[in-house]
Amino acid sequence: MGFLSRHFFLMNKAARTLYHDYAKEMPIYDYHCHLSPQDIAENRQFRNLTHIWLAGDHYKWRAMRTNGIAERLITGDADDWKKFQAWAATVPYTIRNPLYHWTHLELKRFFGVKGKLLSPETAREIYDHCTELLQTEEFRARRLMECMKVKIVCTTDDPLDSLQYHQQIQQDPDFQIKVVPAFRPDKAMAVESPENFRAYLDKLAEAADVDITNFSTFMQALRKRLEFFHAVGCRISDHAVIVPAAADYTEAKISNIFNKVSGGSTLTALDVEKFRSAVMYELGQMYHEKAWTMQIHIGALRNNSARMFTQLGPDTGFDSMADEPIAAPLSRFLNRLDSINKLPKTILYVLNPRDNEVIATMLGNFQDGSIPGKMQFGSGWWFNDQKDGMIRQMEALSNLGLLSRFVGMLTDSRSFLSYPRHEYFRRILCNLIGTDVENGELPDDMEHLGKIVRDICYNNAVNYFGIDL
Repeated sequence: MGFLSRHFFLMNKAARTLYHDYAKEMPIYDYHCHLSPQDIAENRQFRNLTHIWLAGDHYKWRAMRTNGIAERLITGDADDWKKFQAWAATVPYTIRNPLYHWTHLELKRFFGVKGKLLSPETAREIYDHCTELLQTEEFRARRLMECMKVKIVCTTDDPLDSLQYHQQIQQDPDFQIKVVPAFRPDKAMAVESPENFRAYLDKLAEAADVDITNFSTFMQALRKRLEFFHAVGCRISDHAVIVPAAADYTEAKISNIFNKVSGGSTLTALDVEKFRSAVMYELGQMYHEKAWTMQIHIGALRNNSARMFTQLGPDTGFDSMADEPIAAPLSRFLNRLDSINKLPKTILYVLNPRDNEVIATMLGNFQDGSIPGKMQFGSGWWFNDQKDGMIRQMEALSNLGLLSRFVGMLTDSRSFLSYPRHEYFRRILCNLIGTDVENGELPDDMEHLGKIVRDICYNNAVNYFGIDL
C-alpha cells in the first residue's frame, strides 16, 4: 500500500467498505472553526501558498521552531517565498507528526499534487503550481469550501463583534453554505487583568447600549449581545478554561467583586474563580433558554513563554496541556445547572488525554433523555487531533458512552485548506469499526454500521445542533 493511497488508514475490507461506500461522500458540518467571516464574505483570493497555508498556523510554526528555523522565517519580516522554503525544509522532518499527513493530503486534495513529497527539492515547483492555481476563481475562499462539500461553518466570535460579515454572507443568495457565529465570551470573564477587563466593559457597554454600573447591568449587557447573536443565527457558545469554575458564592459577594475590579482593584485568585463561576452559571441558563449548545474547551495552559508572548502575543504556538484536576469542579458546575433544569446541550473537550475517561464518565451523569447524546465528548482537540488522539477519544467514548451518538469531527482551524482533516478522521473512524468487524467483535452488517458512520460524519450534528440548513 503506497503513501496516501486510496486505502490510506484502511487496514481491512470492512474498513474500506465503510469509508468508500458510506463516509467518503458525506458533507461536512464544521461546527467549530476559526475561519475569518470577512474572508468568506469578501471571497478572499490568496496571494500565494504562504498566505493561505502558513499565516496564523501555529501547528506549523511550532514544528519549524523545533527544526531550528529562525523566527524571522516563521512570523518575522522574511518574504513569502523564504518562509515557504523554511516550511518545505521542515516537512521531511515531520514524519509521524500529523502535519506530515495533513500537508500532503491538502496538496493532493486541493491542488492535485500527486507522486511528489514537499521538500527543498520540490518546493519551487509546488509553490509555483499552487500559487498559480490560487489566482483563479476556483481557488477563492468560498470555492475551496464548496469543493469540500461544506454545508455549514460556525465561526468563533467575541460578544463585541458587529457580525457585519455574517450578515453580509447571509444576504448573498449566490452562496449556499451557511455561516453563523458562535458566542465566545472569554474576555468577559478575564477579571484577572483588571485594566483589560475595564476596557472591555467600556466596549461592551457601547455595543449593548447598556450603562454598566454593577454586576446586574453587566449581565444585562451580555444578554443583549447574546440576543443579537441569536438573531443572526448563532446557536452555539464556546468557552476556554483551564479548570471549570464552580466556586461557591453569594450575590452580594459577586456584586462586591464586580465593584472592586471595575473600580481598579486587583482581585485574589478566589475572587477570580467566584466571578467566573457566577458568569458561567448565568450564561449557562441563557444558553438553555435559547436551546443553544455550550462548548467548553478544558485544559490549555496558554502563553507559556513570557518572552515570546511579549514579542508575538497570544495564539502563536506557545501553549501546552495543563494537568490540574477537573472532575470535582466540572461536576459541581454541571450539577448546579442541572439542579434547576437549566443545563444546556453541552460538548466538553479536554486537551490532556489523561482526562478522557473522566469526561466520558462525567457525561453519563447528566444525560437526561431529552435528546440523543445531549452531553457530548468533543472530538480529539488541538494536540489530540491526530491518529492516536482520535482513537483514544473514541475508545473512551465507545467504552463508557455511545459512539453512535457522537457529533463527530470539526476543523478548529484558521485555514481554508484544513478540510481534509475530516477525511483523516473518517478514515480512522472506519478503520476502528472495520477492525472490530474483522476481529469478530462486531457483526458484518454494513448497512447498520454504515448508517452509524454516516451519522457520526454528518447526520448526528444536523440533528443535534438544530440549525436550519
